[in-house]
Amino acid sequence: MPTPLATTPEIVAAVIFAIAVLHTFSTKFFAHLAHIQPRHAGLWHLLAEVEVVFGFWAFILVGALFALSGPGAAVNYLEDRNFTEPMFVFVIMVIAASRPILHTVIAIVRLIAAMIPINRSVAVYFLCLSAVPLLGSFITEPAAMTLAALMLRDGYFRQQLSNRLKYATIGLLFVNISIGGTLTNFAAPPVLMVAAKWQWDTLFMLSHFGWKAAFAVFVNAATLTWFFRNEIAAKGKPGASGGGAMPATVAGIHIAFLVGVVVFAHHPVVFMGLFLFFLGYTEAYKQHQDRLILREGLLVAFFLAGLVVLGGLQQWWLQSTLTGVEPTLLYFLATALTAVTDNAALTYLASLVEGVNAEFKYAIVAGAVTGGGLTIIANAPNPAGVAILKSSFDDESVSPLGLLLAALPPTCVAIFAFLAL
Repeated sequence: MPTPLATTPEIVAAVIFAIAVLHTFSTKFFAHLAHIQPRHAGLWHLLAEVEVVFGFWAFILVGALFALSGPGAAVNYLEDRNFTEPMFVFVIMVIAASRPILHTVIAIVRLIAAMIPINRSVAVYFLCLSAVPLLGSFITEPAAMTLAALMLRDGYFRQQLSNRLKYATIGLLFVNISIGGTLTNFAAPPVLMVAAKWQWDTLFMLSHFGWKAAFAVFVNAATLTWFFRNEIAAKGKPGASGGGAMPATVAGIHIAFLVGVVVFAHHPVVFMGLFLFFLGYTEAYKQHQDRLILREGLLVAFFLAGLVVLGGLQQWWLQSTLTGVEPTLLYFLATALTAVTDNAALTYLASLVEGVNAEFKYAIVAGAVTGGGLTIIANAPNPAGVAILKSSFDDESVSPLGLLLAALPPTCVAIFAFLAL
């Protein structure tokens, strides 16, 4: 059956999407403009924020739709988009980063680290890159990303680590978070998009994806930890975060809020209501709180919402690209496409293709999670990690090229795990 011709709005949306992707690799250029053109420094600083990029170009797309299709069609298009994921990531990011949750996870990590017969800083670093990403299969990937990034930032990134180690760490973290959420059928966004339609339960995920992902996660974390063990041992201060004592009741209430949001992740009316109660509770017990990362969370939600708006008109070329491709080639194609599209959007489009076999399904999902660490836009939790860690990098920004190069080695390990095991 021939592929239908793209409409003018779809072509315009594809061009704007390509420009947005290029923009993410050009943020340092806009930061430089802010220094040489101080009169418009505010605008250039805004365009230098990676989290702003897709929201900005989504606004341009909406303006183009108003001009091409009329206000009614543009508004209807926006109302047809599903913004549950951006809202969920915002809520889970703020709650997971609260001091009681962070304090609890740090205490558990330290307890496990004490059982490992190596330097304490090295042990905690290893667990941040292995155990915490796998925890994402149960508390969701955005929550795991937030916790791991905060622990790495406070205990390591702020201790004058070399840029080489910083980039190696963030690249590996993004890859391990992306594949570490595949032990269950509800925690990784690209899996969520297909699990119900393809009838994949947690047992299926664990037997087909989870154990392979766990192997890659531990190999990646162990290799990087061993390679930089001397610098981590010398500069790491894992006790730099976590604060003082935390009442068990307060920590338990925060965990209950976190669990509630995870359970009702597909019901924004419920989890937003829980979030409002959470804000009231934190206001009532300020003495046990640090500043909530509302600004960072809103920027990440803005980024993801922009991706939803831009991605909704890319189906015409993505679906035709995916159909009729041999499974192994499809796996590598999905890995590459994930780098320039959100992996959840990729698997969602694949779920719309009828009559696909088991090999197609495995290849598309395995490829989507494999490539989830290559760029900032590849996986929904990545902007959250960047928002937390970027202050520790030069010019307070993460180089997209630096991230890509750092993520390639752990991505190759994931490729081996999903294709060879």
